Amino acid sequence: MLDLHNFVLRHYLQTDTIDAMQVQEQLLAAAEQVLPLLADVGYRIHQAHARGDRLLFEGAQGSLLDIDHGTYPFVTSSNCVAGTAAAGSGVGPGMLHYVLGITKAYTTRVGSGPFPTELPTGQPGSVGQHLSSVGQEFGTVTGRARRCGWLDVAALKRAVIINGVSGLCITKLDVLDGLESIRACVGYKLDHEQRDVLPLDADEIERCEPIYEDFPGWAQSTKGLTAWDQLPANARGYLQRVAELIGAPIDMVSTGPDRDHTIVLRHPFHG
Repeated sequence: MLDLHNFVLRHYLQTDTIDAMQVQEQLLAAAEQVLPLLADVGYRIHQAHARGDRLLFEGAQGSLLDIDHGTYPFVTSSNCVAGTAAAGSGVGPGMLHYVLGITKAYTTRVGSGPFPTELPTGQPGSVGQHLSSVGQEFGTVTGRARRCGWLDVAALKRAVIINGVSGLCITKLDVLDGLESIRACVGYKLDHEQRDVLPLDADEIERCEPIYEDFPGWAQSTKGLTAWDQLPANARGYLQRVAELIGAPIDMVSTGPDRDHTIVLRHPFHG
């Protein structure tokens, strides 16, 4: 195999080849640093749970990028739904007492793939441009612009189902400040049928026509607010309707980039 890879590197990519002994030496040096860190993680977590310690598992990437439950083939190479926290750490699923789902107040996507509620972001003064610029929707590593659109509640409902979400955290509510009206996709028209949840097949999602529910916007700034009653009435109405549609309560609302720009309605550790 090494000869094959070196042939490709030398003749096709025209770059340096790999020296097996050099790679082995590098790996052995790294092993000396890594080996002391190895432990029986699952049992340690079990012991911490038995002591009554508070445990937090944090996932990465969006649920619909999950290789089994996402919009295949536009997915990542691993599982990123909540159940993976148990399987990946070596504990039983019964230890996951509370699942906090996190989503923006609108929808974004990086890269290709179906996006029923996508809005054009290149037109000055458009809603899509507002979401992109005010929300600073650019990849943290690549700097690539994210695709933006209205909140897709039907897709969110799918994520709530596959994760067993106990409560939801809505982030970037302040990005919607100043919009005259706000829309949310509550279902789709697909092949003369109506669907209230995101289909499983990416080709079907591409054919989906979103069904929107319209909400009045709000002119007041929500940035930095820390109490539910401080929110404009229209903002509260929007959030309450989203919770009703997805069948899960909203436990937290983020209103800005700082940690303290948060409204906590139910604390995850006290839920």
